[in-house]
Amino acid sequence: MATGASTEPPPRETRRRAPTWLLAGGALAIVVAALLTLALVGGDTLPERTGPPVEELAVERTQLRPGTIELTVRNVGPDAVSVAQAFVNDAYVDVRSGAASVGRLARTTLVLDYPWQEGQPYLVSLLTSTGAVIEHEIPVAVETPAADGDFFALMVLLGTYVGVIPIVLGMLFLPALQRASGRWIRALLALTVGLLAFLALDGTLEGLDLAAGSSGAFGGAELVFLGIALAYLALAALDSWLGARVARATGAHAGESGGALDGATAPSPTRLALMIAIGIGLHNLGEGLAIGSAYAVGELALGAFLVVGFALHNTTEGIAIVAPLANQPARPLRLLGLGLVAGAPAIVGALIGASVDNAELSAFLLGVGVGAIVRVIVQIAPSLRDRAGRLLDPTTVGGIAAGALALYLTGLLVSV
Repeated sequence: MATGASTEPPPRETRRRAPTWLLAGGALAIVVAALLTLALVGGDTLPERTGPPVEELAVERTQLRPGTIELTVRNVGPDAVSVAQAFVNDAYVDVRSGAASVGRLARTTLVLDYPWQEGQPYLVSLLTSTGAVIEHEIPVAVETPAADGDFFALMVLLGTYVGVIPIVLGMLFLPALQRASGRWIRALLALTVGLLAFLALDGTLEGLDLAAGSSGAFGGAELVFLGIALAYLALAALDSWLGARVARATGAHAGESGGALDGATAPSPTRLALMIAIGIGLHNLGEGLAIGSAYAVGELALGAFLVVGFALHNTTEGIAIVAPLANQPARPLRLLGLGLVAGAPAIVGALIGASVDNAELSAFLLGVGVGAIVRVIVQIAPSLRDRAGRLLDPTTVGGIAAGALALYLTGLLVSV
């Protein structure tokens, strides 16, 4: 018997496995084929509905021109809708439509010839081809501003007044903050958390209120929470990318010393200030939407009270941005950039709000601002700990309460 002979059984012939992309593509093809089959034959195999058609129209935008009322409507029901007649305050009026029938989720513009008078309330009743009545109320008739150069210039001016200027004014407190002690810096960061927490609460409530009054064609409250989730994840990804850049720049030194950069728990002061500015900027985008929408329907009282109210309200946001930079040298260009990041979105929001005036879009963007702010609060939290590792002590609790109270009191001066 040979001692070197192997007793292992011969290996089985391995079968070739299909690539992953082929398996996924095959499954996708089966799903698509099944859905197409259901679409073609599913309806014919089911009984017809015995009840009357379900007709639902939601008015998404109202524009008042001299002698006409223009309603942008969307079909939010399951069946097509045809508008046969229209009444304004029980008076029959001629109606012109861009489409004879409005399909599901489609929209069209109805032009009603009616000599409306400014400042008067009107009730518009739309009679469909099946006899259903859909009503829309105009509380106060105000001519819709024309989207011309003067209009856009006014929106830019409003956004600058309520967004950019107040935040830059708040950032002027940086020299005083640079002379503050470590305990005061923690108190100011806690003040920032209080300000941001109040902004998040205010944005959530306003977004839910707008969502409740929207058409619901593309979702209501879900849009607010979708915006929150997407903004939080996007800012988390942005912060991770910024942290990775810093890690690559300092990687050699960290490798030599055996240390590691923990950008997720201890962001640099500059990066933290940038994240705060982005969070506040996204909130101011929603604030600008509210301003523009209120102006478009004649509910915005322009004047010194509005400007001063927003100046006091948003100056505290400027302090929040520079709080992490108390131990950093003051660089005017960097500070100006942070101020524009936080304040300029108010200009963009005012332009969108006045020209689009869509409640669902506004609710989603308000959610985006809330999600960004929540992410910033999570980033600031590690900087609030004292030497004993406590997150909540009298200093931080007092700062958080003061920040929320300050924004609440200054918010009483602002009515949009």
